[in-house]
Amino acid sequence: MSPRRCGPPGGRTTGDPDFPHVVLASPDYRHTLVLEPTPDSFASWWRISSKQWHASLGGNTPAEIIAGFTDALLQPAAEVGPDIWPTLQAVGWSYERDERGNQRARHPDGVSTMERSATLDSGWFSWTAEVALPTGLGGHRRLWHAYFDGRTPRHLLSGFAAALVDPAPVSRGHYDVPHSHLVTQVERGARGEQLAAAHEARLKASESAARKARRSAPPTARPVTAALAAEPPVSAAQSR
Repeated sequence: MSPRRCGPPGGRTTGDPDFPHVVLASPDYRHTLVLEPTPDSFASWWRISSKQWHASLGGNTPAEIIAGFTDALLQPAAEVGPDIWPTLQAVGWSYERDERGNQRARHPDGVSTMERSATLDSGWFSWTAEVALPTGLGGHRRLWHAYFDGRTPRHLLSGFAAALVDPAPVSRGHYDVPHSHLVTQVERGARGEQLAAAHEARLKASESAARKARRSAPPTARPVTAALAAEPPVSAAQSR
């Protein structure tokens, strides 16, 4: 199925009525990832953050685009971050910048946008990406939305933008595409063992990148909360 930006998220949580939450922390405790599904799939299910920045993505955001962002967490940040806009312009997105420094790129179909903008009463910039369908009444109906605060490292935004415009098709169930008129579906591609092998290869690559990042990162003090969580509980008799 392509384009991926208009596809469904690629995972299901509706089968579990309790909507389990997932919290992940990097080995150096610099980054956290929280998956908190809610009945509203347009809400910010995914929250990724560090002490300096945070990002949030809606529940309908395609998994491959989220992975473009999270994979970049395992890569070292360059001293000068890459420019995002050439990645989008190279595949036909329009680009504009106004006198206040707000920037926007839009896909030719008018459905997808990515922008860097500031509020009217401050000079604080943030990044957003959105896929939204026109309603025919002058408005738009959002499919998914992502937010990144202005301090988000550029190499992470670059990873997100690259995944956003990646032309490679993605695998989805035949009846798992609610907006079929936006995408091209072909009944072919990797199945069964091939998908399992690709998933295993991705896990190994991620583990290898994580080990490399740990070896090159400076030592970081373990948070007090984590240290306390690792200590065995003290019984009431011992505490007296």
